Amino acid sequence: MSTIRLTMAQALVRYLCNQFTEIDGKREPLFPGVFAIFGHGNVTCLSEALEAVKDTLPTWRGQNEQSMALAAIGFAKATRRRQIMVATSSIGPGALNMVTAAGVAHTNRLPVLLLAGDSFVNRRPDPVMQQVEHFGNPTITVNDAFKAVTRYWDRITHPEQIIASLPQALAVMLDPADCGPAFIGLPQDVQEIAWDYPESFFAPTVHKAPRPRPDRDSLAEAVRVLKAAKRPLIISGGGVRYSGAEAALAAFAEEHGIPLCETIAGKGTVTHDHPAHVGPIGIVGSTSANALAGEADVVLAVGTRLMDFTTGSWTAFSPDARFVSINAARWDANKHRAVAVVGDALETVSELEAAIGDYRADTGWTEKGRQEFAKWNAALDGYQKPTNAPVPTYAQVVGIVNSRAKERDLLITAAGGLPGEVMKNWRVKAPNTFDCEFGFSCMGYEIAAGWGAAMADPTRTPIVMIGDGTYMMMNSDIYSTVLSGHKMILIVCDNGGYAVINRLQNAKGTPGFNNLIKDCRVKEPFAVDFAKHAEAMGALTRHVESLADLGDAVEWAQTTDRTTVITIVSDAFTWTPGDAWWDVGVPQVSARSEVNAAAADQQAGRRKQRVGV
Repeated sequence: MSTIRLTMAQALVRYLCNQFTEIDGKREPLFPGVFAIFGHGNVTCLSEALEAVKDTLPTWRGQNEQSMALAAIGFAKATRRRQIMVATSSIGPGALNMVTAAGVAHTNRLPVLLLAGDSFVNRRPDPVMQQVEHFGNPTITVNDAFKAVTRYWDRITHPEQIIASLPQALAVMLDPADCGPAFIGLPQDVQEIAWDYPESFFAPTVHKAPRPRPDRDSLAEAVRVLKAAKRPLIISGGGVRYSGAEAALAAFAEEHGIPLCETIAGKGTVTHDHPAHVGPIGIVGSTSANALAGEADVVLAVGTRLMDFTTGSWTAFSPDARFVSINAARWDANKHRAVAVVGDALETVSELEAAIGDYRADTGWTEKGRQEFAKWNAALDGYQKPTNAPVPTYAQVVGIVNSRAKERDLLITAAGGLPGEVMKNWRVKAPNTFDCEFGFSCMGYEIAAGWGAAMADPTRTPIVMIGDGTYMMMNSDIYSTVLSGHKMILIVCDNGGYAVINRLQNAKGTPGFNNLIKDCRVKEPFAVDFAKHAEAMGALTRHVESLADLGDAVEWAQTTDRTTVITIVSDAFTWTPGDAWWDVGVPQVSARSEVNAAAADQQAGRRKQRVGV
């Protein structure tokens, strides 16, 4: 057997360099780059290996371990899981900073390879700097925290182990059912050890994500249930986009007269004006999709995990509605007593189309979908219509930005009030141009994801929309994008604090407390000049005070040569209405009558929930 002598770190990097994927018939690197912050746990060995291949496997310097891992996740979303970025940190606080990002990737079923330094296997210098000691179990390090938020976890205690570990990590990240983050801990003393690795381990390999086909019997049962439906409804989830099944599902819906609505992760499956489209569903959804959900007798859920924001905490559907769930993951397909069809979305929808024949939903039902969506569009026009009010609403801001966005520009947002506002008000112009991270609802995802998305596809511009609270939490990748030349347009809506959670607090009976800046324990409230702050990080900036100025600023931002930040004061109390119910905890007893009334309303809502798993 021919071998090559390398350190474990060198062998790991060489392996990554020789893994490839196929995108639109062209071979591309499976691992196109590494986000890194070096510390003593990864700088002496892993960085030495990465420096040697810097032209093959580019390394990008992060400003914060969490945000660089979030950038890797934004990259994975933008490439629809076809490529995987690496994020590496030292041990201790650097590693723990990536745990939140791992939670984002795990919740959203997205691949990222996390490599963190680890303590010495030989334990000779213990305790080393940043080592957390567990007196009863010396094998535990901070890296064990990743076990709760990763699909694959390993710690390399011998250099030979990567021969078995790395292929398994890849298999998990490429699997449509198990897809998620992989973590590998790299003890400092093991990184340095030289080993005779088989040359065959580094053979160039092209990987393709598997497309499991559905079981014939479960598909036949799904066809039987759908053919009996008078009022079917399709829910399109993120799995449709990752499978590349957008066109197939859109054609299926149109051919058979079935209204199609979208989840948060699935928004962008079709354009806003597609003939079958009836809007987003659920708590941050449209009155049109929710009206149809309440009357549907069969729900075809494709590529969705049916989270509470999609189902209205399981109050959005008739108690008698049947579910047919197409999903690559068995766990998701089997929820709520559904007819579970486990398989790739594209393969399964294609086989479903071949098997269902000339079935069509009742024409009255199809027409109801069109009418409800027309009413929803009219309502949006009203919410977005400019007024003479001194402070614009989110709906108005989103409407202006949406109207100025180019067809392929990618909208990115995450936590706070913006997810609900863009889900309702953003009218998608081209498929796969919408990224709202609301599975983990991670504040701080947005700007970092914009960096990753701009890196993934330089032919389009990410438009990132955030609130002032998110800006304060994580903004350093504005600097990263200027440094690296990856442009985004950032819209900062300043509403004076954590406004949407203040709305929930007020709605459940508690007066404003510790959310809006004016309601916090402060000496004197004041506003941050976000434009000046972003300018200090190298961005081009403009603060605007009117919707007309906002429109002009977005058009200007389209012409600039670097990341451009636009700030505007927005209304903290006016939100686009919704009509779905949400289950949250409300105190059963309180000194406040408003809280007691909210608790009674919450109990009434719970009586409408479907009981399932």
